[in-house]
This record gives sequence, structure tokens and C-alpha cells, in this order.
Amino acid sequence: MSDDNKNLSDDLDDMIGDAKEGAKKAGDKISQKASEFSEDAKEFGRDAKEAASEFADDAKQVFSDGKNVGIIAHMTFIGWIIAIVMNSSNKTEFGSFYIRQMLGLVIIAIVTSWIPIINLIMWLVLLVAWIMSVIAALGGEMKPTFLFGKQFQEWFKGL
Repeated sequence: MSDDNKNLSDDLDDMIGDAKEGAKKAGDKISQKASEFSEDAKEFGRDAKEAASEFADDAKQVFSDGKNVGIIAHMTFIGWIIAIVMNSSNKTEFGSFYIRQMLGLVIIAIVTSWIPIINLIMWLVLLVAWIMSVIAALGGEMKPTFLFGKQFQEWFKGL
């Protein structure tokens, strides 16, 4: 081999050696970054699992709390239905109490709505009874409404 060919061959061998070394360094760096990413992903997974568990515990507490059911029962007819569904999975006396109270008030409102003059008076009386009931529910007290609250508890004890 001539000197030019030998120098070219040596240069080519050096280049290949440098390329191999560079590829090895790049591979090591990629492996290190992949390992770091894997650890970050595991940590993120643990944090996400913990947050999901905390959320589930909070949701269970909200749905099992009779006070929330009692308050929701006061919010329109749809709220009353939602309260029944929430209370059916985990019955609480507090939730059931206000579901019965609101059912009684709604029935009285429907019945008295057909009587012209009494209608206006009863709507005002029912509004006051509803406000007092909401305040008691917010305060965590089981106070029957001043109209027929005790009777509502007897009449609708199946709820």
C-alpha cells in the first residue's frame, strides 16, 4: 500500500473510531435520559394515583354526607330527584328527613295552586317554610317545617 492509501486508511479508521465513540456516548446519554424520564413518569403516575384516590375519598364523603343531600333536596324538582338518588345509595336520616319535608311542601303547593285566592297566600307561606327549611338544612339541624313537618315525616316514611 502506498503512503497516501495508508494515511487515508488510518484517517478512515480514526473517523470510524470517533463515530463509534460518539455513537456510544450518544447511546449512553439517551439511556440516561430515558432512565430519568422513566423515573419522572413513575413519580407522575404515583402522584396521579394519589390525587385520584383523594378525589375518590372526597367524592365518597360528599355523597355520604346527609347534609349535602338535604341541601340538594331544596334545589328545584330536579335537585330533589338527585337527592333521592344520592340518598338511595347511602341512606342517611338527615337526607331522608329533608327529602320528606320537600315532598310535602311540593304536594301542598300543587294542591293549593288550584284554589284562586288561597293560592297566593299559600305560595307566600310555602316560600317562608322553604326558606326556614333551607336555613335549618344549612345549619345541620333537622327541624320540621311549621306547617305539616311532623306529618310529612309520618306520611312519607318510606323515603
